[in-house]
Amino acid sequence: MPIKRPQLINGEIYHIVIRAIEGLKLFRDKKDKLRMIHDLFEFNDDDPVISTHRKSKIIKGTRTVLVPLKKKRKMLVEILAFCLMPNHVHLLVRQLREGGISKFMRKIGAGYGIYYNKKYKRTGHIFQGKYRIVHIKTQEQLKTVFVYIHSNPVSLIVPNWKEKGIKEIKKVINFLENYKWSSYPDYLEKKNFPSLTNREFLTKIMDGFKGCQEFVNGWLQFKKESADFNQVAIE
Repeated sequence: MPIKRPQLINGEIYHIVIRAIEGLKLFRDKKDKLRMIHDLFEFNDDDPVISTHRKSKIIKGTRTVLVPLKKKRKMLVEILAFCLMPNHVHLLVRQLREGGISKFMRKIGAGYGIYYNKKYKRTGHIFQGKYRIVHIKTQEQLKTVFVYIHSNPVSLIVPNWKEKGIKEIKKVINFLENYKWSSYPDYLEKKNFPSLTNREFLTKIMDGFKGCQEFVNGWLQFKKESADFNQVAIE
């Protein structure tokens, strides 16, 4: 029986997962990941994306130079956290405009799909049906989903770690803190992709940047019951 999708309400927070169709690697190289980072930023705008790339002419000596026009974005969502994995993407967002999440996800699906198909000379969908979404309602859920999203890359070096546990905890912590393709380094003040996420809200809940680190490390070392993840997880 299909799970009922939550109502999308302005000001509310949601955990979203977009997953590649079976057997497809969503990111084949670093440029693909950078393209998704770019899309998450650029498509978060109620105006057509093309408007952010219009050019104006500036005369420099004997040359005419085209430069991008700068404009203030009409943001559809506030991105609180993200993580790119080989075949899926995790997002934690707060909806800012009516229909904002739906419009944002349509733009991501179409925009990255066009880029991917053109680059790899293929046709058809690249994402597995409609994105999956969970409404995050409490501060406890927020803390849990913060860990859930940012600990996802652990599976890249320790398969089935949630069931089997982690033996080399220092290695895993170091890997997570330097995993470039998530918002976690920015929550450690490493300035990875600082313009993509708004970290003020979650750092208050997590008692600052140090609290973010301590909460993740503490969970990895002294793992709670998996039921904590069941409230926010999307598999």
